[in-house]
Amino acid sequence: MNKGELIEAVKAKLGADASKAQAERAVEAVLEGIKEGIKKTSSVQLIGFGTFSVAKRAARKGINPKTGEKISIKASKNVKFKAGSALKAIAAKAK
Repeated sequence: MNKGELIEAVKAKLGADASKAQAERAVEAVLEGIKEGIKKTSSVQLIGFGTFSVAKRAARKGINPKTGEKISIKASKNVKFKAGSALKAIAAKAK
């Protein structure tokens, strides 16, 4: 499912009087809320769905795949997602 398909699914859940624009605004609002939560508290927990959190990666040594040269990779931060038990159960039943 891509973002367009997600918007269509939200539109269907909202009912017959909902427009595609309303569904798109709803999806965008949720995504913006997650972004703001990550920025403010480093974690967004949605019970039954999962938790988005900031993960720190330490600086490390790597190898340039083109040249084989050893390189230094800087420390960085990434967003990770840990699925909740309800979402894991749904995934277990997926095709």
